[in-house]
Amino acid sequence: MDWLERMNKALDYIENNLDNKIDYTKIAQTAYCSEYHFSRMFSSIAGISLSEYIRRRRLTRAAFEIQKNDIRIIDVAVKYGYESADAFSRAFRKIHGIKPSDARHNGVQLKAYPRISFQISIKGDMEMEYRIENIDFELRIVGKSKPVKTRRAFKTIPTFWNNAKKDGFMQELIDMSWEKPKCILESILGVCGKEATIMDEEFDYFMGVRYDGEAPIGMETIIIPPSTWAVFPNITDAWKRLYSEWIPTSGYEFDNLPCIECFYGPKHKPRHELWVPVIPQ
Repeated sequence: MDWLERMNKALDYIENNLDNKIDYTKIAQTAYCSEYHFSRMFSSIAGISLSEYIRRRRLTRAAFEIQKNDIRIIDVAVKYGYESADAFSRAFRKIHGIKPSDARHNGVQLKAYPRISFQISIKGDMEMEYRIENIDFELRIVGKSKPVKTRRAFKTIPTFWNNAKKDGFMQELIDMSWEKPKCILESILGVCGKEATIMDEEFDYFMGVRYDGEAPIGMETIIIPPSTWAVFPNITDAWKRLYSEWIPTSGYEFDNLPCIECFYGPKHKPRHELWVPVIPQ
């Protein structure tokens, strides 16, 4: 099953459950990736968050039902996951600009948000820079980990970085990072979980540096075996184009190792890179 088929099956699951409870973990499992990665991938490609997409699709369906059927507003509200008519009315007004009851009037203007479908887009105007790196030795990364709920990862991880800067931990890592340089991965590293396809509701986010010595007191060591990496400059842009442009046509798939975000020093170009563990299909 290829990337496009997996992604569209995940969207099928959403569409078939708009009037039921939607399990975000189930969505990700259908796409064969983690809840964290799916949410990040979806928002990067679609331009809106996964939860906002689901909300818009539900309120589109709700408007159709109110227009076509003599159904109570509260029944439509409950059907699409709202606990009260007031909550539903506020959400409906935010999307459509009118009260739900006004949707029954002739000539009223509403907004319909169609189902998204993932497709490969052929683009010739913007090249995508990448390189393949083979690390033929074990990467020993020393640092600290923090448990992260996949659904809150976008908020938790930036807070982790900010706190590390304030409490001096980031400076400790900077001081260690070039003590005995060995390879290109001499930088502050954000290691996401234990594998690229995290399936659990919680994973460990590890902030550290490549370091061959003993871990200082209060730190721990993780080891990543020799592996092949696709490396992309500019982390934010890389996450978006990785899924929509590179993976579908590259002939590679994720290896069963974590992705690594690399943040280099002030004079390094590029300033940051995304390292993605890959294996040939």
